Amino acid sequence: MLNENALKYGSQGSAIRALFEYGRQRAAVVGKEKICDFSLGNPSVPPPRALFAAFEAVLKEDPMATHGYTSSWGCDELRAALAESLTRRFGMTFRPENFFITAGAAAALTACFCALTPDRDTEFIALAPYFPEYKVYSETLGAHLKVVPADEKEFQIDFAALEAAINRNTRAVVINSPNNPAGVVYTEETVRKLGELLRLKSREAGHPIFLISDEPYRELTYGGVRVPFAPLYYENTLVCYSWSKCLSMPGDRLGYVLIPEQTAEWRQVFAAVAGASRMIGHVCAPSIVQKAVAKCVDAMPDLTVYERNRNLLLEALPAMGYECARPDGAFYLFFRAPRGDGASFCEEAKAKDLLAVPAATFGCPNHLRIAYCVDTAVVERSLPVFRALIEGK
Repeated sequence: MLNENALKYGSQGSAIRALFEYGRQRAAVVGKEKICDFSLGNPSVPPPRALFAAFEAVLKEDPMATHGYTSSWGCDELRAALAESLTRRFGMTFRPENFFITAGAAAALTACFCALTPDRDTEFIALAPYFPEYKVYSETLGAHLKVVPADEKEFQIDFAALEAAINRNTRAVVINSPNNPAGVVYTEETVRKLGELLRLKSREAGHPIFLISDEPYRELTYGGVRVPFAPLYYENTLVCYSWSKCLSMPGDRLGYVLIPEQTAEWRQVFAAVAGASRMIGHVCAPSIVQKAVAKCVDAMPDLTVYERNRNLLLEALPAMGYECARPDGAFYLFFRAPRGDGASFCEEAKAKDLLAVPAATFGCPNHLRIAYCVDTAVVERSLPVFRALIEGK
């Protein structure tokens, strides 16, 4: 006998990953230069020099500390650096004890979902378009993921639909801003209104309804757009973060859960996150990566190529007739399929060696996503293909 969920997830896999693997195989046949691969959000710019220097410095330190276990909740240097950085940047006071270090945002999210699931009546709410792995994280626990339909005009939040979705079994609402797949940043007005709604609904439910803020793209914004820091607007916020995108190190797997002290019974919540991590086999995040990032928590790569690619696409695709959400952050462009069916359009594109992700699993079946974290030459090569596709050629 096998675990049915494990078999299902392993057999089906991720649509994004499946498309990425197809692209690798196809490139081996026709050549990488013939493929316009927009499938995977894999950073295309190298990490900042500060990260390389930090790794070089760590490798000269005591090898037993560098390669040995850290505390399960993370090394002292990284947690202290995080407390200083976030206190300075966001005007709230944080201590090292507020941070649980994880192997990336996925592990952070999984731990939060598990910590907040007391029974099989538990419900989490995601706002479409949403990262499809939220469904995996909740279903694995026997909880339910309720999806609020997208506001397809502005891609902010449909508050009437969200309010109707919340009930006594709701344990948390999950937000992702800048958003994957839309690249949209929630406005300060949106986040403030969300906090007000969750306070009201928490009082009605008789227990805190948490906000899980999934923030791997927090530093990736354009044109001076600011991402509102959710704990400033709602006290029961758990922040899940990753350095995968801002330091261009997705393969190194490092992130954290932030449990602010304003959170209801924050020490118990922290213990539950730690216990949930233990339950899924966490020992500690990679020691050498923790110690290196501790030396450069505020470093950033050069994001010029992402902004250039974004601007090229925003100038060209709407002129061709595509309806695109305006991405003020992350490195994704989200747009409506010209003939209404995202999956069919992506198959047409695939036949022309342009790889875009159909958005049904994001909760918007009439849309598709492209990840423009690629060489600008790929974007330029794709534009005639996009024109041919919308013209039905």
